[in-house]
Amino acid sequence: MNTTEHEKIGWIDFLRVLACFLVVFSHSCDAFVAQFDADRSSFLTGVFCGSLVRACVPLFVMMTGVLLLPVSPTYNLTAFYRKRIGRIIPPLIFWSVVLPVLMFTYFNFVSPDTQNPQVAPESYTGLLLVQRIYTFIFNFNFDTTPLWYLYMLIGLYLLIPILNSWLVQASRQELKTVLMLWGVSLVLPYLKMLAPVLGYQGNYGNMELFGMCDWNIYGTFYYLSGFVGYLILAFYLKKYPIGWSWGKTLAIMIPMFVIGYAITSGGYILTQEHFPGNYAYLEIVWYFTGINVFMMTLPIFVIAQKAAMRPRRWMSQLASLTFGIYLCHFAFIFPSYDLLDTAALPYWLRILCIAATTFAVSTAITWLMSRCRLTALFVK
Repeated sequence: MNTTEHEKIGWIDFLRVLACFLVVFSHSCDAFVAQFDADRSSFLTGVFCGSLVRACVPLFVMMTGVLLLPVSPTYNLTAFYRKRIGRIIPPLIFWSVVLPVLMFTYFNFVSPDTQNPQVAPESYTGLLLVQRIYTFIFNFNFDTTPLWYLYMLIGLYLLIPILNSWLVQASRQELKTVLMLWGVSLVLPYLKMLAPVLGYQGNYGNMELFGMCDWNIYGTFYYLSGFVGYLILAFYLKKYPIGWSWGKTLAIMIPMFVIGYAITSGGYILTQEHFPGNYAYLEIVWYFTGINVFMMTLPIFVIAQKAAMRPRRWMSQLASLTFGIYLCHFAFIFPSYDLLDTAALPYWLRILCIAATTFAVSTAITWLMSRCRLTALFVK
């Protein structure tokens, strides 16, 4: 999500702002989706709204691919890691501490009786706060949910210089072949859901596929799956942009998005109905690396790239704040929900207002932090 001054590209700035708002919007839907059968109308509104924005994270990854690939020949491996990963570690540590403190303060002193169904039911004790602060060395937690992206991004940064060595010499056909193999991996989550219906019983209780089991998590498609495919796709589209006319572009991309959205929203609802309580299956339908979300991501990227918007100063300035907005916004979702939890507003409007309020507050906080030398390091 970071760029340097010379990397300002109009349509990339637009996508950064759009993707960041979509992330905020997505988290604004969570409390409504969490109602499930308790409030079916709330659940359905949350699903239809939340499904619409699943392209948010893949767009961020593709922008990383556009901006960092190919890697500058002036960088060596150590220099690349020092610059890219070194930039992420301070914000990861800072927000892993600050977000739990903000959550603890809000849930215990500001709004201890919050009706947000997304909030964990356990009492938020001081001991739990301490545990959530230091366990970031292992993984993110409920308070720091959005930081999962930083752990994943560090992994991509570790791989990019190695991947770059192949990308710069790969032919167009070789790139297409790898992308097609990655495309196969996008449908594997659904095959995992289908296999038991066809009689697959797993191995020793483990229901993973293609060599995966309790003692091996690295299956056949492990090395050609995940977010790395979005990096390669972005590199490919940057090097070989689609040259269709606007008419053909829209005629293909809009139906693709609509179909992807229908699978995402409809699939989530059907999964919840047929597998109640199976939250792992629900997440499959919303996977960022599922075929349906890919079908929503590609049209947005291609249309934005084709539009080739010129850089705008205000857009570039807002885009420069998106990393900080992403990092801090989760703490403001809950106050916004409680503030706007009124029957006077329909659910869809509540979600939109929560997202807009959270985005505005997060933007202001990030801007203020970026102006201070002591805190700028944690939002850039």
